[in-house]
Amino acid sequence: MKKWILILTVTITLTSCDSLLQVMGTANEVLNETSGITQGEAAQGLKEALNKGVTNGTGFLGKTNGFLNNEAYKILLPQEVRDAEAKIRGNVIANALAGKKLDEVINAMNKGAENAMSEAKPIFANVIKQMSIADAINIVTGGDGAATNYLRNATSAELKQKFQPVISSALDKVGIQKPWADVTKGYNMVMGKNVTTDLNEYVTDNAMTALFSEIKKEEDKIRANPVARTTEILKKVFSYADSNK
Repeated sequence: MKKWILILTVTITLTSCDSLLQVMGTANEVLNETSGITQGEAAQGLKEALNKGVTNGTGFLGKTNGFLNNEAYKILLPQEVRDAEAKIRGNVIANALAGKKLDEVINAMNKGAENAMSEAKPIFANVIKQMSIADAINIVTGGDGAATNYLRNATSAELKQKFQPVISSALDKVGIQKPWADVTKGYNMVMGKNVTTDLNEYVTDNAMTALFSEIKKEEDKIRANPVARTTEILKKVFSYADSNK
């Protein structure tokens, strides 16, 4: 009796697996018939596009002075203290005393963000590698920003964890973190302001915003400009995305 139960169980299991494979195969055939691409091609094309966007984005920001010499992404002192900075810069004596230190802080913030870009690529590569076919198809057909949003949701926590020590190291070289925290806490208390006391957090957030902005630019290029689709699989997959807008 046990033998027959075992045989019946195995038969049902195999039949279920065959049915599942048939369903997956049918779905793949339908996608292929209606779009000219398979699910596997959709996933391959998207992963290629994401890897290209990440490589270009991190490379652009991670080059020497990638933040400091870029007006769009240069990290300035927190907005709340820029008036005070302007007054220091505008006074010959005050600028002689403090201007150089302000420059050191700004340079350190931007160098930290630049150095942190090297930590980003492996994190993105792992997320892209593990992406499911269903996620890939949803992103391909999801419209502008879908890929960037997926990466942002999947990587932000780990990026922040990896970025902060690198940025902290750059800030420590100019010895600004503790004095900044002490001064801003007192300033906030006396003046009733809300100046950022955690400079590391401030720079990390700016670095991540810049990174995802660059990745979004790369995604937009591929979606909007056929010339940016530099391989056959990219052309095929994003032509399909165009037809489903």
